[in-house]
Amino acid sequence: MMWGGYGFGWMGPVMGVSAVLWWVLVIAVVLAVVRWLRTSEQSGPAGGGTAPAGDPRQVLDLRFARGEIDAEEYADRRRLLTGS
Repeated sequence: MMWGGYGFGWMGPVMGVSAVLWWVLVIAVVLAVVRWLRTSEQSGPAGGGTAPAGDPRQVLDLRFARGEIDAEEYADRRRLLTGS
């Protein structure tokens, strides 16, 4: 046995806890990188064809073109935007 049969003493549990904390840190870093990559993919390149935030008509047109809203909702919202 190592060191006359005493083993690691109090160092055994400390090393176990530090190993668990190490793996938690590694997993947290990997998840953070994956989340960052997903959000950068969804935002797309700068000027990637998205409407400017200040132009509600273009935003409405894009939402209709993407199929996010149906024709009735598109017409209702367009009427509201034009004021008629």
